[in-house]
Amino acid sequence: MTANSQKIYLGELNNTPLGNLRLAASNFGLLAVEWAESQPELDDLLQRFVRPVEINPAKIKPYAKELLEYLKGKRRKFTFRIDWNTLRPFQQATLQAVYSVPYGQTRTYAEIAMQINHPNAYRAVGSANAANPMPLVIPCHRIIGTDGKLHGYGGKGGLQTKAWLLKMEGAG
Repeated sequence: MTANSQKIYLGELNNTPLGNLRLAASNFGLLAVEWAESQPELDDLLQRFVRPVEINPAKIKPYAKELLEYLKGKRRKFTFRIDWNTLRPFQQATLQAVYSVPYGQTRTYAEIAMQINHPNAYRAVGSANAANPMPLVIPCHRIIGTDGKLHGYGGKGGLQTKAWLLKMEGAG
């Protein structure tokens, strides 16, 4: 069975310190995390996958459990798999580099560009981060400008949420 013929399972994680979240996963791992208020964005993402969708809280439970532990400051690293199959090659390389940034640390967009061997592509790294389908899990909040300032965060609350996450991790 190919990645494109797999079902997408949907579920929720409610009452987190950052609000209610919607999660999507396949049999290959987590696909998406989105704030409930941004449901249309998740719907757009699911339409792009062109796969059958099933509401299945049991399939989502392991992801939700670890995400809640993270948001409560009790988890520093996720152990579940991520389904990287839906990402384009540059975005996948970028987000895998972002995923490798340790808890409580930051990197610049330029450092990520260097890490993926595209040293002049720091703006494209920013664009790949902006389209991150799994914020919180793929920690785009740990990516900052070369000026040391916070730049852009698409999650609910924008830069305030980015600052909160970095502070929770001891990086801000």
